[in-house]
Order: sequence, then C-alpha cells, then structure tokens
Amino acid sequence: MLSPSPNSTNKAFKRVALVGKFQADGIEERLQDLAKLVTGLGCEVFLEAATAQHLGFTEFPIKTAEDFAGAIDLVVVLGGDGTMLGIGRQLAGKNVPLVGINMGRLGYMTDIPIQSVQTILPQIIAGEYEADTRTLLDAVVLRKDKEITRALALNDVVVNRSGISGMVELAVRVNGSFMYNQRSDGLIVSTPTGSTAYALSAGGPILHPRVAGILLVPIAPHSLSNRPIVLPEDSVTVIEVIDGREVIVNFDMQSQTDLQSGDKIEVRQSNKTITFLHPCSHSDYKTLREKLHWNEYPSTF
Repeated sequence: MLSPSPNSTNKAFKRVALVGKFQADGIEERLQDLAKLVTGLGCEVFLEAATAQHLGFTEFPIKTAEDFAGAIDLVVVLGGDGTMLGIGRQLAGKNVPLVGINMGRLGYMTDIPIQSVQTILPQIIAGEYEADTRTLLDAVVLRKDKEITRALALNDVVVNRSGISGMVELAVRVNGSFMYNQRSDGLIVSTPTGSTAYALSAGGPILHPRVAGILLVPIAPHSLSNRPIVLPEDSVTVIEVIDGREVIVNFDMQSQTDLQSGDKIEVRQSNKTITFLHPCSHSDYKTLREKLHWNEYPSTF
C-alpha cells in the first residue's frame, strides 16, 4: 500500500514508541537523537519498557509492549532483525505497524540505514510509506496429547539437536497425511519472512514476502532425497520426535523447549499478522542483492 503524501502539518502517526537494541554500542545517543527527531515532528514519544529499564531513560513516558494496542500508532525499532523479531512477536495481531532502523548492517526487516533516518522517518510519519504485512507461525508442543508450550514465530520453528548429540529421527505429517520419517540434524518450518534466515543457510529457497506458503527445510538430512518443500498456507504440520538425545524446539531462536521421544510439535499459520512500513523507494530485490552480494546488471539494463 502506498499512502498519499499529506502536507507537512498532517501526521499519519501521532503517538510513537521507540524500541532499541540496548546491548548495542552508542544506543543511548542514537535513541536520544531519534526521540528528538520524532518530538520535533510534533509526535508524542514513548519508550518501550524493557528499553527504558536497561538504558535508564526517564525523560519520556514508558509503556510495555502489551499496552501498545490502542495507545501507540507507530513503533520505531532501532537495532537489527533480532530486535525486530522480538518486538514483532509481542505485537502480533495488535494492529500497530513497525519501522526498522539498522545501526550498521542492512537487515531484511530493519531496512532503513541510520544515516538516512533524518530524511526517511519524517516521510513515513507524514504518511509516505509502503505497508508490508507478514504472517507468523503458531506452534504447539504436545506431550501425551497435553499442551506444554505454545509460541508464535515470525521467522521459523526449528526442531533440532543440541550440543554434540547425534542425529534426530522425526516423523512428519501434513494435514493428517504421512509425509516421511527423516533422520537429520533437524527440521525448519519457516514463514516467507524466515526463508532468508536459517532456512536459507540450510539450503532452502527464498520466498517473496507476499508468497502465501509455509516452508519445510531439513537440516543436513541423512538421505539427500529429503528436500525442501513449500506447503500451502492452510497446512497443519505435525512433527513427532521418534528418537534422539537432547532434542529441542526453537521459536525464532529466541525461546526454546526441551523435547522427549513421543513429543509432537503442531505448526500452522497464525491468524495474527504484523505490518512493516518501508520507504516508498523500498525494493525487496534491492535488499536481497545487497545482503546476498548478487551481481548487478549495468544501470542501462
């Protein structure tokens, strides 16, 4: 969606929350500059509670992510894709859009360079942006048919071995139909967003963010015939742990649950989404080209 450009006295977003990667060098000064910029645009600025707590900021009102819905119009994330993953999962389904500003390395989700924020962020706050809706995965871990964990994932749900233990054996069913037994280092269930993360390093394809599908990617499978596959968006995938020591399931690599033989992980597309806002000049292909160092055609192409 491309919003019309309003005049400078109008704002598409009036209440703006700032989220920062508080472990990053120089984050305090960067956030102060960002708050000054947003305040100068006539917006009310809030700090996300964990960011404020870790950095000791007290000059702005504080809100937890759980309280953003209905109280915050826009969230500006300063950091990397990991920071965006964390806050994105918390805001799923809350109808609060996010803007990502990277502090050095271009991200797939944090795609606005810090050097360009003085120009681009005022345009977005004025209403000049492209909206990009992303799906999430809803995963449930079942032990003897009882739910022991439920989590959302914006990138992926990964069942794998931990430490130096051997291969795991997994049985995979999709919509109740048996797909295969697989011996491997693990299995990745990925959204299109996550197709450029762990799934890519494991040999999976890149899915455009607007592709409606769920990606299954084996991790170092014992049989080379176990290949990545893209499933329909309404698929329900059940992964059963048949055998293996120290097996875990990760959700966006930010939380995990230890598994036992017989445990099942049921994964489906969540009914919750999040929305990223990009500058009007945003191109997914440009981001891929820069991140993956693809060769460029001459400008006359």
